[in-house]
Amino acid sequence: MTYLWLKAFHIVSVMVWIGGMFAAAIAVAALSASKPLSDAPGRAGILDAVRRWDRLATSPAMALAWLFGVAVAMQGGWFGSPWLMMKLVFVVALSGLHGMLSGLLRKLDRAGRPSAMSGYAPPAIVAAVVVIVLLVVLKPY
Repeated sequence: MTYLWLKAFHIVSVMVWIGGMFAAAIAVAALSASKPLSDAPGRAGILDAVRRWDRLATSPAMALAWLFGVAVAMQGGWFGSPWLMMKLVFVVALSGLHGMLSGLLRKLDRAGRPSAMSGYAPPAIVAAVVVIVLLVVLKPY
């Protein structure tokens, strides 16, 4: 029974984390394709809302996803399983991308526009999530 609760909380945490990452990635990508913030009234309010959501929901959800994920892996006895190690590579990459997006959200007021590479964040998130889900469901190794 504990395993099912841990798994449920892990899934909910991951959903909030990835949803928040999408919001941040889309906001950053949209702002990188538009005028600087100083020339665009209303964009600062959107940026503030995304920043606030990242700080209050997305970042804590990422921490909880890690916490519950480790607990689920311990309950399942999966540490050392090749599929889990491969999954962790992608989860670490998503965690790093989240850190980069959070940093870009903080710097957008000063820098004006993020780099063009930030437009690749949304597809990178989708690709990583697809790989992670396939690894967890199929456990191919």
